[in-house]
Amino acid sequence: MRRLLVPFLALTLLVLSACVTINVYFPAAEAREAAKEFVDEVIGENGDSQPPAARDDRGAMRSPGEAILSFFIGSAHAQTADINIRTPAIQAIQSRMAERFRTHLQPHFDSGALGFTRDGLIVVRDASKVPLNARVALNQHVADDNRDRNAVYREIAVANGHPEWEGQIREIFASQWIASARSGWWYQDNGGWRQK
Repeated sequence: MRRLLVPFLALTLLVLSACVTINVYFPAAEAREAAKEFVDEVIGENGDSQPPAARDDRGAMRSPGEAILSFFIGSAHAQTADINIRTPAIQAIQSRMAERFRTHLQPHFDSGALGFTRDGLIVVRDASKVPLNARVALNQHVADDNRDRNAVYREIAVANGHPEWEGQIREIFASQWIASARSGWWYQDNGGWRQK
């Protein structure tokens, strides 16, 4: 009996030591801070902007079995304390977007021709507010800006080691573009276009 007990205990300890839970969560609060910082650099700070509503993405439920195991074995939490937006690639995109915004896009947001979409992009909302001879150039600037927007959402997720976060990064940035929009600018919500 004793001969069987020692291997059984050794096997049990080996299995239990391998049962380390790693909880990787999406750091929504940090992503909101990073989005605000990025957007403010591109379009400038706006005193009347409101941050998106806070959500707690850390509340994970555990099964009874996991709770019992965690009593005996501690959980390892792989948590990211910050969202990095200071890579050379991200900063290059941000610089291009800020320059494009100041020189080509801002007047069209002010006139109501452009609007922010609910998926973190921009569109020509009302082409009639753009002189005919400026429409082709504006469409090109919008396409360039949307290409940079898609690239930055992807790049932020990859730079932080979680490419699967791209959709969540996009969603938070989409909310921040709208929150930072100036009074009179247009944005898209579920019911259509609204003016801030």
